[in-house]
Amino acid sequence: MERCKTIKREHQINEEIRDREVRLIGDDGAQLGIMSSRQAQEIADEKGLDLVKISPAANPPVCKIMNYGKFLFEQAKRAKEAKKNQKVIEIKEVQLSMTIDVGDLNVKAKQTLKFLSQGNKVKVSMRMRGRQMTHSELGIDVMNRFFELVKEQGQMEKKPLMEGRNIWMMLVPNKA
Repeated sequence: MERCKTIKREHQINEEIRDREVRLIGDDGAQLGIMSSRQAQEIADEKGLDLVKISPAANPPVCKIMNYGKFLFEQAKRAKEAKKNQKVIEIKEVQLSMTIDVGDLNVKAKQTLKFLSQGNKVKVSMRMRGRQMTHSELGIDVMNRFFELVKEQGQMEKKPLMEGRNIWMMLVPNKA
């Protein structure tokens, strides 16, 4: 028993076009007028190319004479090129503590500057433990001191915000 592979195509080609009349565009882009789909297919066969329905919603439907394989290849190539050119922005995370010292804060700031220069967003978070919960304003103060160290490269997208035991803020790179 043989299995038939069916290929899902977005265009109707050659004998799949069953419309009575079609508007035909030649392989050079010239309008060849309105004719029956059989006549259009004969013209395409004479040139050794495919008849492709490119606008099925039009009245009458628009068909074009082209090399369908080459058309699909160029479409895939354009899609691949567009995908290659888009930049994916990652969210990096830097964790601070409420009792962080100046030297450690500078090291974290240097790492954050590196992330921002690469064009990534940075989530700065802090987890409060035990009695630190009663002094959350000190945590927000540490966050603001941290932002002062990195503000030449980034800007605050979200101000320091307290959620449960966590305080966090979001930094984004400056627009070049």
